[in-house]
Amino acid sequence: MRVGLIGYGAVGREVARRIVADEVPGVELTRILVGHPLSESGFVETVADPTLFLRDDLDLVIEAAGHKALKQNALEIVERGISLVVVSVGALVDSGFAEQLRSVAGKRGAKIYFPSCAIAGLDRVAAAREGELRSVRLITRKPIRAWFGTFAEEHYDLANLTDKVLLYSGNAREAAARFPESVNVSAALGLAGLGMDETQVEVWIDPSLSSNVHEMDVEGDFGHMHLEVTNHPSSNPKTGVIVAMSIIKLLRNLTGPFVIGL
Repeated sequence: MRVGLIGYGAVGREVARRIVADEVPGVELTRILVGHPLSESGFVETVADPTLFLRDDLDLVIEAAGHKALKQNALEIVERGISLVVVSVGALVDSGFAEQLRSVAGKRGAKIYFPSCAIAGLDRVAAAREGELRSVRLITRKPIRAWFGTFAEEHYDLANLTDKVLLYSGNAREAAARFPESVNVSAALGLAGLGMDETQVEVWIDPSLSSNVHEMDVEGDFGHMHLEVTNHPSSNPKTGVIVAMSIIKLLRNLTGPFVIGL
């Protein structure tokens, strides 16, 4: 499988390293699309021009570059019939973009994959939707260092914060729009379950934490699920190390004989 990668930050670097190290048999990393040409990747070609990035046949593109990069490139990718792995699922809070992406991919025979990334249990939530799914609630708590450079820094003195702060309470669509780098999980949960407008979300700054915590409550015909996930941050404190692992697991599912977790 010939793979292209968009983004070379904390997630992109780890995904690239694992593919180049032959950790996923049958997967070849062809090139990386970045904002500016890089020299330090070394082991694979990097380009800043999307046309050059897509200049020959790719089977799959992995997006790990943020909402803006996804919206700039996704439609052209699926228009070419190339399947796409989406990390920045929060970009799909734009319902017009989401429907256009779904329509073009369907017409061109491309698949859009949403790996679990920072949250767990998406397969169970999606399965529960086949019966009556009554409620989905997500509570995200992150340490202070995860909020520097975000909306939160504009409203709070993060360096001197000692008590927990409720940043947001509402639906998943608005949560993902307000915190595009920090709450992609709310959008993913919305897609899997009741939809972004019916999925309830709380977002907290928690000075007592050193890791990112996601707590999920789901009720439906299947029963009740309560799940808490603690993710160690990567070199980018807004992103857990599990994100790259989740992408690698998806690649194994696409190329190996056993498919686990669908």
